[in-house]
Amino acid sequence: MKQEAIALAGVPVAEPLVAEGAAAGPLVEVDQLSVRFVTREATVAAVNGVSFSIMPGEVLCIIGESGSGKSVTMRALMRLLPRGKTWIAGAIRVAGHEILKLSERQLTDIRGSTISMIFQEPMTALDPVYTVGHQIAEAVARHQGCSHADGLRRALELLELVKVPSPQRRLKAYPHELSGGLRQRAMIAMALSCRPQLLLADEPTTALDATVQIQVLVLLRTLQRELGMSMIFVTHDLGVAAQIADRVAVMYAGRIVEAGPVGEVLMKPQHPYTRGMLASSVHGSERGVDICAIPGSPPDLRRLPPGCSFAPRCKYADVDCRSAEPPATALGPGRTVCCFKVGTPILQA
Repeated sequence: MKQEAIALAGVPVAEPLVAEGAAAGPLVEVDQLSVRFVTREATVAAVNGVSFSIMPGEVLCIIGESGSGKSVTMRALMRLLPRGKTWIAGAIRVAGHEILKLSERQLTDIRGSTISMIFQEPMTALDPVYTVGHQIAEAVARHQGCSHADGLRRALELLELVKVPSPQRRLKAYPHELSGGLRQRAMIAMALSCRPQLLLADEPTTALDATVQIQVLVLLRTLQRELGMSMIFVTHDLGVAAQIADRVAVMYAGRIVEAGPVGEVLMKPQHPYTRGMLASSVHGSERGVDICAIPGSPPDLRRLPPGCSFAPRCKYADVDCRSAEPPATALGPGRTVCCFKVGTPILQA
């Protein structure tokens, strides 16, 4: 791990915050996580029994259509969901910490130092009335116990680390004075300011043009490897997942329906939904040939259908699929699929 890449002379570099008694093993363990948003009008089942684990230094990419529960899962890991309207069940363990049992003070201590997040739209995530340098320095001072001046020096090195041109000038710029790509780099710098063990990236390239998107992806992957972080990357772009992930989890209607090493999932998909997403891509398609889009629309999370949530859109579905939820079937180490048809001739045809 190249800790010196973001170390700054005169500023203490904190050791990773690991709970006492934490054993070697997965950095992140999510077990049967369920999230409900409860209002007077309805209850929205946003996440439904999600389980996964991440080893230190590993990149997990969560993919799926909009509304599949990806971003809600990410925010649940940091407990950023609205209080009073959110019901959460299951277990979330990060670096030995039971996230759902921590007090607000404990959460404040680990946000930024143990877990950090890059949000989808930096213009709304950054504070418009403070300079970029001030916002990064504030995070450094809060978690590292240094002065604001030392935090500003650290902020300058971080902007250099994420390859922001003219970093001294950008340090004094307000968010609205930066382009979309530079704002995203500034947010990455802020997320890395306290050397987190886990970095959450919620569709950080969606609002960027293709050229800047590639630059940000390369930057994130490079920094992740240099700093030895684990990362969860959320996207609906299969091409992005192929470039950045070690493992992939495919979500549909708040459930992980397929998971495994990125090469196996994208090259040999087993769930009809994963196959449908790959077939819907324009990459590799022949000119003049219609794209095979998935029929229908995602289910209403206020009224999930019984059985497999994908059954109403699946050409292989039968009575069993519509009456019972398929369990996770193990196909190999770390490779699971939730489908009754896995291994049957009908799915192999």
